[in-house]
Amino acid sequence: MNDLHLKLLSKIGCFIVMLSIQPLALAAQKLSVTDLKINYKVNPIGLDDTNPRFAWKLQSSLKEVMQTGYEIRVGTDSKKMSDKALSWHSGKIESDQSIHIPYAGNALESAKRYYWQVRVWDNKGNVSPWSEINFWEMGLLKPDDWQAKWIRSSQHMPVESGPVPLFRKTFRVDDKVIKARLYITSYGLYEAYINGQRVGDAYFTPGWTSFHKQLQYQVYDLSDQLHQGDNALGVMLGDGWYRGNLMGGRNYYGQDPTLLAQLEVEYANGHKEVIISDDSWKSTSEGPIRMADIYNGEIYDARLELDDWTNGTFDDTQWENTVVIDSLSYDHLVISPAPPVRIHERLKPVEIITTPKGEKVIDFGQNLVGWVNFKVQGNAGDSVVITHAEVLDKEGNFYTENLRAAQQKITYITGGNGEATYHPHFSFQGFRYVKIEGAEEGVDLENIEAMVLHSAMANTGTFETSDSLLNQLQHNIQWGQKGNFLDVPTDCPQRDERLGWTGDAQAFFNTAAYNMDVAGFFVKWLKDLKADQFADGSVPHVIPYYWDGEQGGSAGWADAATIIPWDFYQAYGDPGILEDQYESMTKWVQFMTANSTDNLWNKGWHFGDWLFYIPNDDRDGKAAITDKYLIAQAFYANSVQLMINAAKVLDKQEDVLKYEGLLAKIKDAFVHEFVTPSGRLVSSSQTAYVLALHFDMLPEDVRAQAAERLVENIENYDNHLTTGFLGTPYLCHVLSRFGYEDVAYTLLKQETYPSWLYPVKQGATTIWERWDGIKPDGSFQNKDMNSFNHYAYGAIGDWMYKNITGIRGMKEMPAYKIFTIAPRPGGGIKHANASLETVYGTITSAWKIEGDQFLMEVTVPPNTRAHLVFPDALPGTVKEKSGQNIEGTEHEVGSGKYQFIFNIKS
Repeated sequence: MNDLHLKLLSKIGCFIVMLSIQPLALAAQKLSVTDLKINYKVNPIGLDDTNPRFAWKLQSSLKEVMQTGYEIRVGTDSKKMSDKALSWHSGKIESDQSIHIPYAGNALESAKRYYWQVRVWDNKGNVSPWSEINFWEMGLLKPDDWQAKWIRSSQHMPVESGPVPLFRKTFRVDDKVIKARLYITSYGLYEAYINGQRVGDAYFTPGWTSFHKQLQYQVYDLSDQLHQGDNALGVMLGDGWYRGNLMGGRNYYGQDPTLLAQLEVEYANGHKEVIISDDSWKSTSEGPIRMADIYNGEIYDARLELDDWTNGTFDDTQWENTVVIDSLSYDHLVISPAPPVRIHERLKPVEIITTPKGEKVIDFGQNLVGWVNFKVQGNAGDSVVITHAEVLDKEGNFYTENLRAAQQKITYITGGNGEATYHPHFSFQGFRYVKIEGAEEGVDLENIEAMVLHSAMANTGTFETSDSLLNQLQHNIQWGQKGNFLDVPTDCPQRDERLGWTGDAQAFFNTAAYNMDVAGFFVKWLKDLKADQFADGSVPHVIPYYWDGEQGGSAGWADAATIIPWDFYQAYGDPGILEDQYESMTKWVQFMTANSTDNLWNKGWHFGDWLFYIPNDDRDGKAAITDKYLIAQAFYANSVQLMINAAKVLDKQEDVLKYEGLLAKIKDAFVHEFVTPSGRLVSSSQTAYVLALHFDMLPEDVRAQAAERLVENIENYDNHLTTGFLGTPYLCHVLSRFGYEDVAYTLLKQETYPSWLYPVKQGATTIWERWDGIKPDGSFQNKDMNSFNHYAYGAIGDWMYKNITGIRGMKEMPAYKIFTIAPRPGGGIKHANASLETVYGTITSAWKIEGDQFLMEVTVPPNTRAHLVFPDALPGTVKEKSGQNIEGTEHEVGSGKYQFIFNIKS
């Protein structure tokens, strides 16, 4: 920790103990508590963590506000929160902690609702009123809490995708219902209905996990959806990830979709009833969804619709009884820590195109992930076929070759009963364009829309500059994240792949955490990484892992096991993620060590710097090849450094010493193997120098020389980058760190291939997999690997937030408890602004250049402090709007909104 950090920590202590004399009667006007969360969720129905953690944010009309204490109370009756019969009452705790505070009360009980409130004290002498009452509800905490049976259809499903089976159960309600909870999951995807109404607004439930190691279930409140008399619960089961097509085959987890459902009802008269899935349920495969597959789409035959099949009055005497499967376990059922997949936006088409081939194509103007919702009518048996694509070809025709085997096709067969509205149920598509065929081509601009689906992550970051191309780049980064964060962080959302590639996820994590609240999303995914990690410590290439055999251990991919937990801790200040993943992190480092000789990791197969620059007809060696074992050694060192960092946070001092000794040996081996006596790297690529510099692999006295060689390399490529998936995230960071900010901006603003803005100039609305997915002549890259929605290269967003607008956390005080705002203007940008919603509140940074003056506005949330750096400021010219003169070119502030103006060097 440097002197600046020590000074800031000292000032935080001073602010906590400085209590000004303020009348408490005014406290409510000056201090309040908002945005209460438990385990990153707001009022969740269904938690299985028996030690959940609380968090909140402060609101205050005053500046320089720090929390000095808090008080939490938890009870089971929202009307008796001041009663002595509380589950937990913390009493007043002298602390500035407002995140990740663990529950420490009575043992929590299955299916019970708990209410909680908090109030806080600040360094101004104020105490807030009690917050609004929030709640959480426990799930089923023990396998014995499940009375329901696993059931399947009476007929085994075919190996190939076939009709979607329907399940239903009727039951009577004879008294007033005061509480009803549905606990439900499936192998395969489910959609549940109660009395004709869809249950919940989540899609693709129960989600994709390592199904045989952990299977998620959901909890729904049906209290207002039951009525006296006959009721019915209906469920459809789609193939999903469980038995549907996945790259390489299908039926990887099993062949028969199965259902587990338990409806617990409490009546006003005190009676309780449990309706469970068992062999009294009825099922049929004669419903309208004849095929549903994530890759290939759906076939829906409206002639087979069963009116009111989810109502209590439906006649199901022709349906067959279900089959109970006793061999399936309850031991691995978990509540998902991640937000559900929901519909977030609806986009109207921008135009209808008739292609040179005569195809009717609708353009939505944005490459997106979700499905189309359309209206159609026709004679019974007529059909409309909707095919999805990301791009048109050079001639303007519909192009699907890059989808490989994925059909991305919806076939709707009309029932002849007038106009109908339809969207898929168990398939999602990646597309900008749809081709319409059949049904007299009755689908047009007025009766079709695109519905955007992704995990329900709150937007946390905004970023905008005076440069419209950079703004489009940020737009593309955000839409790439939306499209590929659908329950798992996929590489792409359209072709026959859509897998949770570890390398992509770790490269993009920091950018992702700026743009959206990805905490719960990655808690869930890291649990699967830990569950799927091989016995020898190797980490699979994709998570969840389903391939036969053990394919993993690639440098930069498997390092997701160490990189993401540490970056997560930095973003959200959660030591729990390090505790949960520490064993996994350790096993991964042990794997690398076991596969090293004399501390040199020189074994195994590696992806390397995936999709690095290779010019066509490379006759003079311009391909930016980097030695794969150089890359491996650099990531080996980085993972060991992250183990040191994590061990320090968790106070594992023996591990700190052990890994510090190992790290020194790894770096010595790197220098011995990959650095010449004159200081050159054996691979002269940009990625080689970037990794060596970013991970501090070189002795300090040769780092400046290495940075010069990196810049020379960039100049040799006419100021273009040549990095692939592993070098790109760190490229501009290294240039900025070593004083080459101008070169970083040159690369950022480069408009010709290869560059970030080349796809933007080509009309991209998401990030591409390849730097030249569409070549300058309009032709395409290799059709077998050419996604136009692939977020990895969007990792530049991290640098844009940190450098252009200057919002940067501090390693020693994670989650932006103390942070820096230090913009580094360049590239001809005249103004920029960004905001970031942290776990403490909103940070903003905005600046504008007017002539020789620099205007800077910042917002610092309560309970935090910021170190401000005024870029290129002439000493003695910095003033706050209030008129206060600021000495020097750096300044420390507490919470509040501030405006500064100063002269800059010409």
